[in-house]
Order: sequence, then C-alpha cells, then structure tokens
Amino acid sequence: MEELKPRPANSSPLTTLSFLDRAATVYGDCPSVVYNSTTYTWSQTHHRCLQVASSIKSLGIGRGQVVSVVAPNIPAMYELHFAVPMAGAVLNTINTRLDAKTVSVLLRHSESKLIFVDYQSRPLILESLSLFPPSSQRPLLVLITDDEDSPPSTVDFLCTYEDMVGRGDPEFKWIRPESEWNPMILNYTSGTTSSPKGVVHCHRGIFIVTVDSLIDWCVPKQPVYLWTLPMFHANGWSFPWGMAAVGGTNVCLRKFDASVIYEAIRVHRVTHMCGAPVVLNMLSNWPGTEPLKNPVQILTAGAPPPAAILLRTESRGFIVSHGYGLTETGGLVVSCVWKQKWNRLPATERARLKSRQGVRTVGMTEVDVLDPGSGLSVKRDGSSLGEIVLRGGCIMLGYLKDPKGTSKSLTDDGWFFTGDVGVMHSDGYLEIKDRSKDVIISGGENLSSVEVESVLYTHPAVNEAAVVARPDDFWGETPCAFVSLKPERTEQPTEKEIMEYCRARMPHYMVPKTVVFEEELPKTSTGKIQKFVLRETAKAMGSSRVSRM
Repeated sequence: MEELKPRPANSSPLTTLSFLDRAATVYGDCPSVVYNSTTYTWSQTHHRCLQVASSIKSLGIGRGQVVSVVAPNIPAMYELHFAVPMAGAVLNTINTRLDAKTVSVLLRHSESKLIFVDYQSRPLILESLSLFPPSSQRPLLVLITDDEDSPPSTVDFLCTYEDMVGRGDPEFKWIRPESEWNPMILNYTSGTTSSPKGVVHCHRGIFIVTVDSLIDWCVPKQPVYLWTLPMFHANGWSFPWGMAAVGGTNVCLRKFDASVIYEAIRVHRVTHMCGAPVVLNMLSNWPGTEPLKNPVQILTAGAPPPAAILLRTESRGFIVSHGYGLTETGGLVVSCVWKQKWNRLPATERARLKSRQGVRTVGMTEVDVLDPGSGLSVKRDGSSLGEIVLRGGCIMLGYLKDPKGTSKSLTDDGWFFTGDVGVMHSDGYLEIKDRSKDVIISGGENLSSVEVESVLYTHPAVNEAAVVARPDDFWGETPCAFVSLKPERTEQPTEKEIMEYCRARMPHYMVPKTVVFEEELPKTSTGKIQKFVLRETAKAMGSSRVSRM
C-alpha cells in the first residue's frame, strides 16, 4: 500500500463548529434553546450564530484575536460558543462573579478586542475598564439585554446583541480553521488554589473532549439538558457543542436554586444536567420534595463528592455519574465507569465506589499516579499517594504568555502534571485525595483533607465542610475544619461535639483540632469551595498550640 499517500494533515481540520451545520439539517425544526418564554429551533440558532459571526467579522476582528463574554447561562452565551470561533476569533468566557480588578487583569492579559456584556454585569465591566492604564487600547463593548427587562442605557456600548444578530448575514460563510491546532478557546483557571492562568485550547482538542464526553456519559439523541453548570466554567465541560452534536434542547437559567431546578425538571422533562457537588448537596437537602417521577442523569465533578451526598442525591431519583477533569483538559477525562456487579452491593458501598474518580475515558491516552520522589507509578494499593498525570488529545496547548508555567506543567512527550494528589486502587480506578496544596502534613504524616471532609459530611447537622492546614508550633500543621450547618435543625452541635464525632470515625491524628462555624463557606461561581481563602483565614489564626499527645 505504499502508493497510497496520506492527505495533508489540515485538509479537513476537526472542529466542533461543524456540529451546528449538521444540527440545522437533521434537527432544524426541533427546539434548540429554551429560556423563559423564548424558544428557538436548531435552524434559528444556526442562522443567529452565523449572523453574529458575520457582525463580529465586520468589526475588523481578525483570525486568532480574543473576544470575551461576561454572561450567565442565557441564549446569547450559548450562541457565542459558536459565533465567536465561526468569525475566526478565540472565545474567552469570563466568570461573572470575579471582582473588577481581576477582570481588568484578565482582559489586559488576553488583549481582548471585543466584549459581550450581560446587562447585569455592565457595572463590573465599566469599572474593570476604568482600571486600564490611560494609554492602553480599550475593547469594543456589546450589551446583552434581556427581553423581559427594561434595557439599561447603551451609553459606552457599540450596540446591543440583538443589533448584532439583525445586522449580520444569515448566509455568512463561517471561517474554518486553517489547522485543527489553531487556538479556539481561552479559559482562565478558577483560581481555587492560585492566581488564574490563561489556558489555550485548539479546535482538535475541543472536538476530542466533546465527542469523548458524549460517548462516556452515553448521551442519547435529543436529550433535554438543563444548564445548571456555568457555561463560563471550562465551557460547560464541552456540552454547548455536545448538545448540537446530538440535537438536544438547552434549557437556560439565568440563576437558580433547588426549587427552580426541580420546577424546570418538571416543566421541561429534563433528562440531563451537570453540576459540582455543591449542586448535589443543594438538591439532596431541599425539604419536602418527593423523589423524581422520571430519573434525571446528573454528571458531577470538581471537588471529590462525599459518599453521603451521593447517597442522598440518588435517593431523590437522580442517577449520578462522577468524573474528573481540569480547565487544562477542556472537560472530563476520567470517569467512574459503573460495573453492573456493583448494583448488588449495599447502598453505602455503592456510594463509596462512585465517589472515586475512576478510569480514563476512551479519548484519553494514559492516566497515571506518580511517586513525587522516584517519578515511578505508585503501587495500586489505594493508599500510596502520588501526583496525577494525564496524556491525551484534549490537553491544552499551553498557558497564554507563560512559557515557564507551560514547561513546568507539560512535558515534551505530552504528559500534563495536574498538581492533584491521588491513589490508584487495585482495580485500576483512580481516587483523588487532595490538591497538592491542600495536603496537610501533621507531625510528619500526610493527611488528606478530603478524607476528613467525607466524615464531616456524614454528620446529620453538617451542610458544608472544608478542611485546611492551620499552623502549629509543635506539629507543624493541624487540621482546621470550616463548617456550615443545616439551618432547619433546632439543635446545633458544638465544636467539641464535632471533634468527638470525628474522633470516633477516624485516626486521632486526622481529627480537626479546630472547628470554625460559618454561615456559608466561600465558593467560586462553579460551586468549588475556595480553600485558598480558608487557608489564609486559618493562617491568620496563628498556631493552634496543641499539646503533645
């Protein structure tokens, strides 16, 4: 077969943008986006995206330049996941809960040329731009208004989002990537452990993780997907493009709580949704709700979910799938693939198994846990700690303007060092024990804050829990637990009672030496508890001065 020559590598570059063309053909008259009283079909969404892409291009935005979006889960946010890269630009979605100073830093770092701003984030962006150096170039602004509200003033803005739709060409020939390695996405990490970094993904990587996620979660054709996971967080784990691939219905929510979620499930007959463990906790603690009449598939990731929360969520009628990924992987790349034989186990054991992160998805090449000293794979004994490393087609291209950070995280042969600490079980399933910065070293013992938190979550009065290191003059560090309690309980535990509860269920060196009660723990907009904030609080408390035991 030597005479058969391979085609040029970039003759037909992979891109998820082609999913929208196909959706318009196959599912053209089916609902694509539902928001309040508005419903679009896939044909309409296709045309709207082309019109916005056409308008972006007409503004002189060139190939590879950054276009930012600051918006919640509304139709415009969904459409811009297609429209921005269809114009040849790089999409940058920004966390709506960041402060003005941080947003200003991100906009300058990315050199954003155009910002689509939801009307509720208008003050945030204007304040962010006021912090730009006087001589710096300002990005253009487009205002996203909500039809159900009176539109605010468009002073300082070029036009509204609907103006961009109306001015655009519905027959626009969208700009295909010259290479599937061309940048498509710029995401900034959530900053739960350190300063945000600009993660760059290419068309090929986003294509791989999108298709991979659909396969791994067994998403059928035409699901009804409820947007409880922010689209600005790792692009909603790739599901904006994934829903186009399968012709799903995207039910958008500007904001939500447990009652809104349950009502949306009932009204729209939701079949699928995603969320961090905090969403599971919210749903499982909502009082007075009967189990769902029809089961809803819910995919969770982020902080390792305690088994107690998984158990309660499934008792409400949700079918929980658990995975693991990072901003740098573009979505979930490790999945706790369920085995039929596990269905015969007691509920508590099923929940414990499901709380593990699992095995690599089919689109990943390799997943391993390496000993930090030797650099070799740790023993598959469920207790030997090491750093989780990943290799596969959806790993980021690198960090924007940060070659040092890129080379530190990515090896020449494609291994990505995550900074997460985990173990490998004898059955080959991975389990995260902590972020490397969250491991507590007390008296020379490595202590997993996640394990302590899992015990705290089993206490009937505990709503949320996070454990960090507190300085100690003797032990070096001791566990400090920050706890919020369920408000409906009449009798609330004391600090001493929480400690005694833990002491009865874990080795004594792991028991929190300090318990701090908070109304609510600080979180990112995606529901991750901000441990770096709690670490600073614990550090400011000074030494716990625990006596020798």
